[in-house]
Amino acid sequence: MQKLLYAVGILISGLCFSQESDSKIKASFFDGIAVAGYVDHGAFINFTGPNVSFKNKELKLILGMLPSLRIKEDKSEGTKNSPIMPTLGAGLTAVYNKIALQIPVYYNAKTTTQDGVWRIGVGLGYSFK
Repeated sequence: MQKLLYAVGILISGLCFSQESDSKIKASFFDGIAVAGYVDHGAFINFTGPNVSFKNKELKLILGMLPSLRIKEDKSEGTKNSPIMPTLGAGLTAVYNKIALQIPVYYNAKTTTQDGVWRIGVGLGYSFK
């Protein structure tokens, strides 16, 4: 995880300090990107929420919050949770042309049988803008 964060930091730094003049960094509340993917033996559907983005030509890197619906069957005994749960994730999204690749992280809350833990996923989506 730490190596991934270092690699992303180096990539963003390299793009920020390039000699291109059409690069820009901005903050927004919604970027019009829908993503579906896989995390923790289940699926998710999300839209980019509040974020900070960096755009250079046709590549856009977004770091922000991801309002999501997580879809996962509860395999515990007794009372079960709903298979579709609203949740908030965070992550990095890279958009090239209209195709989005996302690396989100979601928190699984502590239960009586498991400690709370962050899970990394991967998703593919489309940018409507």
